[in-house]
Amino acid sequence: QVQLVESGGGLVQPGGSLRLSCAASGSIVRMYAMGWYRQAPEKQRELVARISGGGTTNYADSVKGRFTISRDNAENTVDLQMNSLKPEDTAVYYCNAESPWTNKNYWGQGTQVTVSS
Repeated sequence: QVQLVESGGGLVQPGGSLRLSCAASGSIVRMYAMGWYRQAPEKQRELVARISGGGTTNYADSVKGRFTISRDNAENTVDLQMNSLKPEDTAVYYCNAESPWTNKNYWGQGTQVTVSS
């Protein structure tokens, strides 16, 4: 079993930055693929960024060059640095962990990010 707790959301002006952090516990999470997803009102949840257990990253086209995902296996955390934020980045952001053995997905409770002037 894996528990995920997100932090770092909030209100920011367009062009600003935020850093989201996800603390994981309960299993050998350093072996898990970790990711950030987001869901805007009346839209489906979508992948924002993902990092494998080996450190390979991939990003949604809409955030490439602006967002950076990183992980600290010693601390069991995964962060999402978000720069040059746009109003369309407004959403609830969820941390995700995927087991490499069962492909079971675990989710955090979500953190709100609002980009508005």
